[in-house]
Amino acid sequence: MSLPVIYLPTRLGPSLARGHPWVYRNQIEQPPHLPSGEWVEVQCGRLRAYGLWDAVSPIAVRIFSYNQVPNATWIATLVRRAWTARAPLRATGATTAYRWLFGEGDGLPGVVVDLYGEYAVLQTYAESLERVLPWLVDALQACASLKGVLRRDADGGRLTALWGRLPKQEVIVQENGLRFGVNLFEGQKTGLFLDHRENRQYLEGWCGGRRVLNCFAYTGAFTLYAVRGGAQVLSADIAPQTAEATRRNLTLNGFDPDAHPFIIADCFDLLDRYAAEGARFDLVILDPPSLAHAKKSKHAALRAYVRLNAAAMRCLPSGGLLATASCTAQVSPQDFRDLLGEAAARAGRRLFILHEAGHALDHPVPAHFPEGRYLKFILGRVEEV
Repeated sequence: MSLPVIYLPTRLGPSLARGHPWVYRNQIEQPPHLPSGEWVEVQCGRLRAYGLWDAVSPIAVRIFSYNQVPNATWIATLVRRAWTARAPLRATGATTAYRWLFGEGDGLPGVVVDLYGEYAVLQTYAESLERVLPWLVDALQACASLKGVLRRDADGGRLTALWGRLPKQEVIVQENGLRFGVNLFEGQKTGLFLDHRENRQYLEGWCGGRRVLNCFAYTGAFTLYAVRGGAQVLSADIAPQTAEATRRNLTLNGFDPDAHPFIIADCFDLLDRYAAEGARFDLVILDPPSLAHAKKSKHAALRAYVRLNAAAMRCLPSGGLLATASCTAQVSPQDFRDLLGEAAARAGRRLFILHEAGHALDHPVPAHFPEGRYLKFILGRVEEV
């Protein structure tokens, strides 16, 4: 099979040899005139690789293989490998929602698949990936007993059925034995952020007898774990519909939603007000949405994280706990530790890191693809200076 050849400067050789899957358009001296979705051969010195050409994205080539031009069998092998790697999550039957394919982390750049019970929800992030879509649908069906393989638009909007049928408005899934209602048609990531599953479970063990403030609660995932762990929880989020969703999830698990109230508020302003009023909690949870979507926004994001975490620390007594997270890819783990130190100083506190985590096994991060690491989670003890 004769493919168009793209020649790359030798300076890219070390990165490509380690397995980095992206070739940017500005790295190609003579870009070809090809439609998106064409297989191309990449040559860099003696190195050969095979990827999909994209005529639109800043990432001009996503490299899939160093050995052959991918075909349906090759794709099916990677999908099966990812399915097998998630076997520990299925072992007890207590978890029925997780990330099945994590793009570059599973060797399929630009492709994400989340499993919610018997529905696989697929999302692609480049026009070129239309080429492998039929192979992916067949491979997913071959691995699991599914009712539907669904596709979500790249912007997180419309849901369509690629195979099987669409679900009812709500699907009930389990996560570590807790039940959650997920709406696959609406809401960011259905309201259940799968990447925090292990972090929620870890934090549950610290919640016994504590008064907890859960900021950016969304549909109450951290809240449910804290309640099961024995906490009395006050949740807060700016989106009005999140309060009812959290009440619904509490009720699904036999908890009294009236015992764990929900406030509709801007969490930045709420924490500032609580700090000014002298309100105190035993544990504050911060899981804000991404505060930067591009490198140029990093500085503003760092300032926002410092303000947010400083306000939260002012709401904690000596010995209080702060569980704080960042899903902003432009903020590195070291950046996150540094800004927490700055936030503690601003609040007149010291923060002692007790636990630090990132991604769970269904979000594998290749050593050769550091861009895949976006999630940071830290539990710390706060002490007054």
